[in-house]
Amino acid sequence: MFSLAKLSYFECYEFQQYWYNTIPNNVIKFEIRQCCETLMAYLKGDKKINCRLDIKTCSIAADFGHLDCLQLAHKLGFAWNKDVCMAAAKNGDLDSLKFAHENGCSWDRSICYTAAKHGNLECLKYAHENKCPWDKYTSNWAANCGNFDCLVYAFVNGCPWDEKTCMLAAHNGHIDCLKFAHENGCPWGEDTCKWAASSGELECLMYAHSNGCPWTVDTCTKAATKGRLECLKYAHINGCEWDKNTCSMAASNGHLDCLMYAHENGCPWDECTTFCAAESGHLDCLIYSFTNGCLCDDKTSSAAGRNGHLDCLKYLHENKCPFDSFLTYGAAKNGHIDCLQYAHENGGKWHSDTCYAAALNGHFECVRYARKNGCPWDDKTREWAAINGQFEDCF
Repeated sequence: MFSLAKLSYFECYEFQQYWYNTIPNNVIKFEIRQCCETLMAYLKGDKKINCRLDIKTCSIAADFGHLDCLQLAHKLGFAWNKDVCMAAAKNGDLDSLKFAHENGCSWDRSICYTAAKHGNLECLKYAHENKCPWDKYTSNWAANCGNFDCLVYAFVNGCPWDEKTCMLAAHNGHIDCLKFAHENGCPWGEDTCKWAASSGELECLMYAHSNGCPWTVDTCTKAATKGRLECLKYAHINGCEWDKNTCSMAASNGHLDCLMYAHENGCPWDECTTFCAAESGHLDCLIYSFTNGCLCDDKTSSAAGRNGHLDCLKYLHENKCPFDSFLTYGAAKNGHIDCLQYAHENGGKWHSDTCYAAALNGHFECVRYARKNGCPWDDKTREWAAINGQFEDCF
């Protein structure tokens, strides 16, 4: 049963509860949660509550650290499952975890990896010492979240690990976990360097490479994708291969510094670089690549138009990059009336499905403009316009 103090507190008005909890020297504080309310309602005879079917109340009690609610709910016959132990392990509530386990609540490997994930070593120890199963995910979550003490405990007590342990430690910049894992025989692979570069964790990248961890072109590609210039420099200077995807991904994500470094140090590129810059609207990358000899084609203009990047479209046209009919189609389909107008006024051809694509997606402003400027349409487009009450305006 709840303590008399909690029962009294529960019966107070909200302003009285607030007053009670703000008394400076009042040691006992109360926090009413859903588990408290459910149990009080049940005790008062609420017929809507079926304790045998209610599996949430015990979990909520463990989630908020309400051991009294958990004990009362179990005594009253409320159902529970492994979620109770998981909630306790997540919050480091060892008392609730002990109570649940000692009273027959089920658990599985998720309890150990939840404790490791949240750095709750005492809960991890208790679970392991009481035969709760664990697997590589315990080590992986400890490394992922930088919970060094949990990783060490798991290793010392025979918990397995795999390549992801090192990869996750490197990806999240936990150099202590990475060093410990490697120095104690944990395997690693090319993903360790790749994801360290992706996150800009230069120290982890340097440690992994200097200790023999393999890498591939993906290391440079990931560094360029995320704009990790220092990692890109380190990888290149130390012999990591790169290819045209390095430039393309730098341009696609607007990382001009990475694009410039790659190009100026001999990284190959092709029209995919200008395409990616135009498609994503990174005018600075587009200008840099084009003025430094990177080619473009009609697909580049279409990419700019369909995504509404008018500044890129103008730049391409002013620099003699060709248009094709998919430019008007893509601009109309996505409702970019400014790109549609610019394309048409500067020699862009109508695609046979320009009107239909615009109508299908509800961009009737584009349909009206296209029709008024000689774009063909067919029966299916006219039908769509009529259904949506736009026929007369578009005719």
